Amino acid sequence: MSTYRKNTIDEIAKAATAPVKPAETVNVDYYGEDVFNANAMKVYLPKDICKKLLATIEQGAPLDPNIAGEVAHAMKKWAMDRGATHFTHWFQPLTGSTAEKHDSFLEPDGLGGCEAIMVFSGKNLIVGEPDASSFPSGGIRSTFEARGYTAWDPTSPAFIKRHGNGATLCIPTAFCSYTGEALDKKTPLLRSLQALSKSTERLMACFKAGKKKTTVTLGAEQEYFLIDKRFYLQRPDLYQAGRTLFGAVPAKHQQMDDHYFGSIPARILNFMNEVEMELWKLGIPAKTRHNEVAPAQFELAPMFEEVNLACDHNMQVMEVLRNVADKNGLVCLLHEKPFAGVNGSGKHNNWSVSYGSGNLLNPGSNPHENAVFLTTLCAVIYAVDSHADLLRMTTAGAGNDHRLGANEAPPAIVSMYLGDQLMDVIEQLEQGAPKSSKQAGAMKLGSDSLPPLPRDATDRNRTSTFAFTGNKFEFRAPGSSQSCSEPNVVLNTIVAEAFDMIAEQLEKLDDKNFHTGLQKILQKIVKEHKRVIFNGNGYTDEWIAEAERRGLPNIRTSLEALKALKNEANIALFEKYGVMNRVEMESRYEVNVEDYHKRVRIEGEICRDMAKNIILPKVVEAYSCALKTNEMALNQGFPGVDAYVKSLGEGCKDLMAAVAKVESALAGEHEGILAAMAETRKIVDALEKVVSDEMWPLPKYREMMFIY
Repeated sequence: MSTYRKNTIDEIAKAATAPVKPAETVNVDYYGEDVFNANAMKVYLPKDICKKLLATIEQGAPLDPNIAGEVAHAMKKWAMDRGATHFTHWFQPLTGSTAEKHDSFLEPDGLGGCEAIMVFSGKNLIVGEPDASSFPSGGIRSTFEARGYTAWDPTSPAFIKRHGNGATLCIPTAFCSYTGEALDKKTPLLRSLQALSKSTERLMACFKAGKKKTTVTLGAEQEYFLIDKRFYLQRPDLYQAGRTLFGAVPAKHQQMDDHYFGSIPARILNFMNEVEMELWKLGIPAKTRHNEVAPAQFELAPMFEEVNLACDHNMQVMEVLRNVADKNGLVCLLHEKPFAGVNGSGKHNNWSVSYGSGNLLNPGSNPHENAVFLTTLCAVIYAVDSHADLLRMTTAGAGNDHRLGANEAPPAIVSMYLGDQLMDVIEQLEQGAPKSSKQAGAMKLGSDSLPPLPRDATDRNRTSTFAFTGNKFEFRAPGSSQSCSEPNVVLNTIVAEAFDMIAEQLEKLDDKNFHTGLQKILQKIVKEHKRVIFNGNGYTDEWIAEAERRGLPNIRTSLEALKALKNEANIALFEKYGVMNRVEMESRYEVNVEDYHKRVRIEGEICRDMAKNIILPKVVEAYSCALKTNEMALNQGFPGVDAYVKSLGEGCKDLMAAVAKVESALAGEHEGILAAMAETRKIVDALEKVVSDEMWPLPKYREMMFIY
């Protein structure tokens, strides 16, 4: 193998694994120590101020602007006690990542500059003014229209971000333009939560549930790859594009099914321990860690949290994964498809909605609870079938296009999995047929209604896009690098519409006819929308054909999926619920389309450069050496290696032609670039198996995925 690759492997082999620490008493007193949470508020804030702030955070009460100064002072004191010298408004622009501008607390005392004081005002806390023209806006902001605002989100607690020689107070904020349009991921999410809260309260009033708080919860399962940093730095495709543009699949990869849930390598386990410690300090309840299906692939899953907080936490999770990996000489790859031929990475979005203390997606233990559960279930069925295009849109991205539809991730067709037992109940509801119960009476949705539904009545279907898993729905299509916000914005909005649709009909019924009328409403929903339910294998060609017969959309590419943002009915829906207006939706279309084209073009240029400047010279060198060796062998009377020499010669010629095609394609549209890249990769991957191992210039899959 090449000297660089050999030296890297030798260094990894010589590296000592961290010694096992002796057993000691577990202490998690540090959990949440870097978060300005309720405990910190009670210490640093006056009681009356603390009570008002907690009412906003926990009960959704309007924020009292008069408390901003006191809160800012307390937050600064807490942050300085934790070692922070700076603060930042931490927000999530349309880039899909996070953004921050650090300002110090320090100000001269105004007495000749001899001394300084540490200042943080209520205005500093509530509002900031970053340059909005430098972030993607889809045309909302021109370069000369720079003003934008960040606004404090008190429902997501401030936290401390630590670095090598200091710390910064991070204040989660929304980001909007001077004219009020949302330029971020958080603002539409907060609006959608408000819309769903109103619709849920309206629906629950029909069941005489009283006024309670609506809570949407999210559990985001984060998949990722880890490789040694020394390999990473020898791969220009990885450090520029986040994925390998070349690489032959090794003889052994994931076909033995021995990596999933397997024993975690020592170096990786040390990394995971450090990640969890950092997350726990930030109040992020990391719960599960395990090997995923592909070699070098892993997963981290937190406990469920309120969705706005969970989305913020997931952005922090991704940053902590990257930072801790770097400290450990590793690189965390969050791209949806860093390696061809093995599974890619997703971010499973586990969504549920509660009213008061009751999860509306929890099958009940009495007829009344079953009525609420089935109403919620039918509302979600209606929402998913009616707005499959919007759900598919939230998963659009150049990276996720390499993952969706392969036999590793849900297909691009949006369907729902309910499981056999729940499907049986739905089918009986559709037919209006009675079901046996302890009372041996007819099944209705009132006092003589369904018997208690069995809990965990569903299997798990990994091939389903949108699967019911006992008390929540798991949306499996989002990509590993994507923000959680957009899928949940759509889910909240379309379910709000479905709740309102059902509530509008229930409000016309009197008590006497309520249960009969409810059954008819749900029966109609099932009849009209059951086409979206599919409990079979979503990976098969038969399902693609069946979905087409059912009239389900199969939106194969991101650019096609993004058109949902320009659909007039979708714009009307989001405007009706105050989640996004036309300008905001059209801007997101423009931002995402531009992002897609830029990523494809960048990858095309990397492909050309690597093939032309790194791989082709080595193939030519290998061909030249093979020619000389063959000539010497023939001169000495030994059989030649004509076939080998010929394969290298043809490979040289084919690769030069492929590079020329990529060069030409870069002057055109994305389809041509992708096709030329695919052709070039096919040639390079074949050459990798022919060229002498010591000459091959790039770390191979077998090295990156198996050597730690």
